[in-house]
Amino acid sequence: MTAEVINGKELAKDLREEMKQEVTALKDEGITPHLTVVLVGDNPASKSYVSGKKKACEETGISSEIITMPATASEEELLEVIDKLNADDAVHGILVQLPLPEQIDEDRVIEAITPAKDVDGFHPINIGRMMTGKDTFLPCTPYGIVRMLKSRNIQIEGKHVVVLGRSNIVGKPVGQLLLNENATVTYCHSRTPDLAAFTKDADILVVAIGKAHVIGAEHIKEGAVVIDVGVNRIEDGSLTGDVDFEAAKEKASYITPVPQGVGPMTITMLLENTIKSAKGVLQY
Repeated sequence: MTAEVINGKELAKDLREEMKQEVTALKDEGITPHLTVVLVGDNPASKSYVSGKKKACEETGISSEIITMPATASEEELLEVIDKLNADDAVHGILVQLPLPEQIDEDRVIEAITPAKDVDGFHPINIGRMMTGKDTFLPCTPYGIVRMLKSRNIQIEGKHVVVLGRSNIVGKPVGQLLLNENATVTYCHSRTPDLAAFTKDADILVVAIGKAHVIGAEHIKEGAVVIDVGVNRIEDGSLTGDVDFEAAKEKASYITPVPQGVGPMTITMLLENTIKSAKGVLQY
């Protein structure tokens, strides 16, 4: 068996074409979806991510702005910027690029963004709505993973999902979203003994732990679906995932590559959340 590759870049392109039409229709009604991204400091990876988000907005017709602040900016200065954006009716989505400099409390910043503009889906109110199955802004990477599975009509209901990783950004929420789809979910992490005992029982394996090639063919059940969220830069400068792709694809039924897998879907779900905010369909 050689796995079928779920190409996130191709799926994202198709979804963005649909979004272009939605944005055009909203503009005809006098509404231009707008996303503001706040970047504190000059972290090269963060600058790259922010640039990618702006480009994606341009492709779909979404208005966007990048507010840059120095790495020395205080928490109070950042909160003042967020307050102004919260009050600006022309701004539909606010995203503060993480990580933040050490003098700034990330939790306080996330909670300062009004839930109605929290298109990252990180505010505790939106997380709570996700947990209880209510309509909300879903965290972008986990939401993108669910959309990738559904794009191939992969059955989630009744399947055993094993999630490697317990971050608030990916691990915890992706497990909850798949639980909401009636999967049986097991979480594994750095303190889990005999990891393979769990991963080899997974119908769907989601790997998000940030270690290159930590999962090989010996960890995977024949015919499993493997979703690789990890992005690791190795010695030759190339990017690779948490899964040994070449080995795993010989046992899996479906697998996501790195790059061009989950990453493009993350930004696409951010665009979808911004459009959703502009439509005003969520009530808080």
